Amino acid sequence: MKIDALKRTLDCRGISLPIGERTLIMGILNVTPDSFSDGGQYNDVNTAVRRAKQMVEEGADIIDIGGESTRPGAEAVPLELELERVIPVIEALRENIGVPISIDTYKAEVARQALKAGAHIINDIWGLKKDGGMARVAAEFGCPVILMHNRSHTVYRDLVSELLADLRESIRMAHDAGIADSQIILDPGIGFGKNYEQNLHVMNHLDRIVSLGYPVLLGTSRKSMIRNTLNLPANDVVEGTAATVALGIAQGCSIMRVHDVAKIKRVAVMTDAICKAKQGAVHYG
Repeated sequence: MKIDALKRTLDCRGISLPIGERTLIMGILNVTPDSFSDGGQYNDVNTAVRRAKQMVEEGADIIDIGGESTRPGAEAVPLELELERVIPVIEALRENIGVPISIDTYKAEVARQALKAGAHIINDIWGLKKDGGMARVAAEFGCPVILMHNRSHTVYRDLVSELLADLRESIRMAHDAGIADSQIILDPGIGFGKNYEQNLHVMNHLDRIVSLGYPVLLGTSRKSMIRNTLNLPANDVVEGTAATVALGIAQGCSIMRVHDVAKIKRVAVMTDAICKAKQGAVHYG
């Protein structure tokens, strides 16, 4: 599928985002004490707002706020605590930035309260399957929803075929709740329900996910797949993240979820230019 085959306008509750014209950058803002690479850095509202504004200045098109670490082994966060972490930040960001705010949660009530506070997008790492109320919340607010592939194990007979089937099930759940096709984004779930070799395998078949006909978000930033390959700590793998981003864009992914916004933005701009030239948008002679 061509890079521009999914061109559309994403309606983020009144803010429009162009899908397919260029790669969009989602900046990660974890307001947690224990996220694997930036836990504890942006726990208070003022620090979180400064970081979000910095990412927007660096080229972020979306700010993704998470109040619960999803790293392997992380403890589940009670509903009340997750709300205490994310709602004040969302309320403050609505007054300070002009790009859409995404709430990274699998809890329907967190999503509901976040949307009431001013968030624009739901980013669900369980693809509507963890909390039966999530699809209804997304449909009620008419917001875009990111459906990520996830499993509680890494046992597959045919990894890519089963991944696609799982995503189709999430899409069916979205449709059953009344969520429009135009508001669905898919995520292959790199680092979730997959081991090292399986993550690499999925990276080589992202185009098959794109072929489902929905914008695809790729979240590889500082993941263990990269850290283990380079044998480096999370804060020193931007080149590895850049490699995955370029590969994802070349296979048709539309949105990159990253920590290092400024550097990955440059990678995206360059890769977009190359891909457009390959499609014949640039003529020589």
